[in-house]
Amino acid sequence: MQKPQRFKLLLDENISPRSRFPILNSRHDVKHLVHDLNKSGITDLEVYILAKKTKRLIVTFNKKHFERIAGKNKDTGVIAVSTNVSDEQIDKKITSLLSHKKKNELYGKFYYITLP
Repeated sequence: MQKPQRFKLLLDENISPRSRFPILNSRHDVKHLVHDLNKSGITDLEVYILAKKTKRLIVTFNKKHFERIAGKNKDTGVIAVSTNVSDEQIDKKITSLLSHKKKNELYGKFYYITLP
């Protein structure tokens, strides 16, 4: 059986700290924009550029702004989350998404996670 891929994720400042996502944090390389990288109040484009430089997937509640720029580069991608999804559900849903995808299926793409 092949080992599951580890993804590099960047949590936008509007998302809870990575400690709120124990499953995701244990299986992937997760960094929070504010709590880990001390980057508060930067623009969405600056977040995207940072994610591109560090080859991280962005996790954000800001669907509207990131959807427009998501597919512009193969070094990053965007996973937007509906604001009515709890931290526990985010932890499970993103972990599940990542466990079923290869890197080339996520980078350069936009995914939206919501409740059924």
